[in-house]
Amino acid sequence: MTERTFSPGPDQSGAFREALGCFGTGVTVITTDTGNGPRAITANSFSSVSLDPPLVLWCLAKDSNRFNAFSKCQHYSIHVMAQDQQDRALKFARDGTDFSHAEWRTDDAGRPQLTNCLARFDCHLHARHEAGDHLIVVGHVDQVMYRTGKGLIFKRGQFGGFVDLI
Repeated sequence: MTERTFSPGPDQSGAFREALGCFGTGVTVITTDTGNGPRAITANSFSSVSLDPPLVLWCLAKDSNRFNAFSKCQHYSIHVMAQDQQDRALKFARDGTDFSHAEWRTDDAGRPQLTNCLARFDCHLHARHEAGDHLIVVGHVDQVMYRTGKGLIFKRGQFGGFVDLI
């Protein structure tokens, strides 16, 4: 493909999305509890914000059918998915109410916690920021779990991972 230069706008949204897809990201599943049971959403918009205090963020699309559940939640867990958890991430992307395919438990704050992920950040809401067609959700991290393993990566609409060099 040849190099392409453009000014982002409504008529270039596809090209803008394609350019953003050049940046490979990890895959996360965020979970929360609602009055109607646990909910999950798959997102690749996760980032660290601050070490002191410990803050992380993720972005929630305003047109998501899970917007109401996640835009109002006070406690949630962010799970960094392992390379072998692609199917789980895809199932949660399609249906955020079905937890039958996942092993999980609930912590003292009511956060659904998935097992066997690479890392988990248990958060309470720190701030919300309007940002175009998304809501930036900033969480104060209460507890962290992590383990070794290969992470699930998403780039240009495809899943993948890193190859061990040894």
